Amino acid sequence: MGLRIFSGNANPLLAQGISDYLKIKLSSIELKKFSDGEMFVKILDNVRGRDVFVIQPTNPPAENLMELLLMIDALRRASAGRITAVIPYYGYGRQDKKDQPRVPISAKLLANLIVEAGANRILTLDLHSPQIAGYFDVPVDHLFAAPVTIEHMHSLGLHKNNPIIVSPDVGRVAVARAIAKRVDENVPIAVVDKRRPAPNQAEVLNVIGDVKDRVAIIIDDIVDTGGTLTKAVDAINDAGAKSIYAYITHPVLSGNAISKIESSSITKLIVTDSIPLGDKKCDNIEVVSVSGLLGEAIKRIQENKSVSSLFV
Repeated sequence: MGLRIFSGNANPLLAQGISDYLKIKLSSIELKKFSDGEMFVKILDNVRGRDVFVIQPTNPPAENLMELLLMIDALRRASAGRITAVIPYYGYGRQDKKDQPRVPISAKLLANLIVEAGANRILTLDLHSPQIAGYFDVPVDHLFAAPVTIEHMHSLGLHKNNPIIVSPDVGRVAVARAIAKRVDENVPIAVVDKRRPAPNQAEVLNVIGDVKDRVAIIIDDIVDTGGTLTKAVDAINDAGAKSIYAYITHPVLSGNAISKIESSSITKLIVTDSIPLGDKKCDNIEVVSVSGLLGEAIKRIQENKSVSSLFV
């Protein structure tokens, strides 16, 4: 099946990076809105029997999700051979369980919508909870940004500067341990013990592990309001860390997150381009691209080769 790549409006720069990696042009699509705000999608290239990849994160606004669903439906009705939804950031992933009465499991609802629209396969990056992959009734390739972030750590020489990998909570300990092992066999880990009294609020209690005089490297999947990150940075700084870096995959950066980061003790925040930063920029934020990682995964999926070596 011939390869076709389509991009929505959510992250066209990432889609262009992926197409550059694969050395193919993005396929033509018409995306517009009617005067009342309704969205219109028209596939301009022949996709009959083709292997099609649709690149679209589902971060706010909700139009990004709606656009993804309409593109998938249009491709299905145009007789595409296989449709893979490439979702660099899976929005609503934090609502992955019924943890209080009368609330939806939004992550599952979105999975149902995407599959019902006609997606045959999902390619995504750093899900908030790994079990979300099981919400889909189609194959899911769940990649991690670790290869990109570890390469960047090495480019800065952090692996040679007495580092310690810090998990921002107990739920990310396994990820922190895996990354520490890949950076260097002898790199230790620390854990920030915190409690979350309400959504988007985190109360840091203490740091478990010795970060004194070390380069602390925080690993997490999402930075949203910046409250959790900056409180962790404050706790690590108070514990005597020499410098503090944070590698976070998805830069949601809502509200006054930028001002919190600018006023914190963080040395540098490194994020990926899974979500476009737009005007959410400051001097101590750096972006690394996952276009090569996603592009390689697309290439292997299209050629029916193993993707498992990209999962770690």
